[in-house]
Amino acid sequence: MNPTEKPDTPDTLTTDNLATPKDLNNDDLARYVVNLFQRIVVHYSLWFSEVRHQVGLEKALPVLEEATARGLDIQMKRLSKTLGFELKDGLPAALMDMPREPLLDLMNTVSINWLVNDGVWFQAVEFTHGMNDAKRCNDSAWGKFSPFEAWTIKKFLNMPERPGLEGLKKALGFRMYANINVQSIVDETPDSFVFQMNDCRVQSARKRKGLDDYPCKSGGLVEYTYFARSVDDRIETECIGCPPDPHPEEWYCAWRFSLKSGA
Repeated sequence: MNPTEKPDTPDTLTTDNLATPKDLNNDDLARYVVNLFQRIVVHYSLWFSEVRHQVGLEKALPVLEEATARGLDIQMKRLSKTLGFELKDGLPAALMDMPREPLLDLMNTVSINWLVNDGVWFQAVEFTHGMNDAKRCNDSAWGKFSPFEAWTIKKFLNMPERPGLEGLKKALGFRMYANINVQSIVDETPDSFVFQMNDCRVQSARKRKGLDDYPCKSGGLVEYTYFARSVDDRIETECIGCPPDPHPEEWYCAWRFSLKSGA
């Protein structure tokens, strides 16, 4: 091959003799199957986004719950037959029976992959449209994801509608961030506590490279305010400090959560 020529990749697939996916070789067929999973994820997200747009978030969430429960049951049964794996309580038995340490490793890996996805989306917008558009998209995305994450944690933990500050403490511990960062809670009064992000995976990586903190305050104000409010609508959020604010060595950002007076 000429050194200036590019090898065949999924982006340079020769399609002259292709009429259907059955004409693909095994390597390209495997890539096509992965592409189909991507389409499912995007289509699923678009459905939820459109239902939320049409009827509002409060009404869209029960629809999401119904669609997810039915869809997961149908898809897992079909995949188990195709791939030949056993189901246990509706999930792959290999996953349910996995030893604890590997299962915890998988939890961390999935959480890190979530953060990677967040980062690659930010950079994809930044590199093509600039930092301003990337930050606007980031803050808007967090405004939608935080209420969803709060809702799904509350459902998973069977929390009441208004679980108060104790409920928020527990919910903060079940966020995806909690699996990959180091965080702590400092009680102040019966009606308030301070949440600290002691080690942030993103900021620590920048520090190791000799870079300044990423200025995440605008996104954090959306993220934490919406999350706390979605856990319990009586909770107010105050930023104590978040980059580009100066901060002590023991934390990167800190937030005060309190119940509204008289609530």
